Amino acid sequence: MSVIVVGYSAKPEGQAALDRAIEEARMRDCQLIVVHTLEEDGEVTSLAEQLAQSGLEHQIRLAPDRLDPAEEVLAAAERSTADFIVIGLRRRSPVGKLLLGSNAQRVLLDAACPVLAVKAG
Repeated sequence: MSVIVVGYSAKPEGQAALDRAIEEARMRDCQLIVVHTLEEDGEVTSLAEQLAQSGLEHQIRLAPDRLDPAEEVLAAAERSTADFIVIGLRRRSPVGKLLLGSNAQRVLLDAACPVLAVKAG
C-alpha cells in the first residue's frame, strides 16, 4: 500500500498539513503515517479521534526528539518508503527567515521523495 507521511503539530500549519494529507490519502487510497512533533495533554487523543473518523488506515508516531522534528519526518518517510511528505508552513518575517533555521526548509531540501507544503488558512 502507498504511504503518505505528514508532519503534525497542534498548530494551524500542522492542522492544515493533516487536512491535506487526509484528502490526498483518500484520493490515492494511501495509508497515513502522522509524525506528531509536539505533545501536550490531550493532543494525541484528539489526533487519534480525528484520524479514526477519517476511516483511513493510519499510524501515529510520536517524535522522541522534539528538538529536531525535520529529522523525525525524514526518517519516517525513509523507513516507510513514502510516496510523498506533507508539511505545514507558517509565515515568517524576512528577519526571521535570515536568523532562524527552518524545519520545513530542511524537509524540502533533504527528502528523498516529493514534498507537498501547505500554508495554514
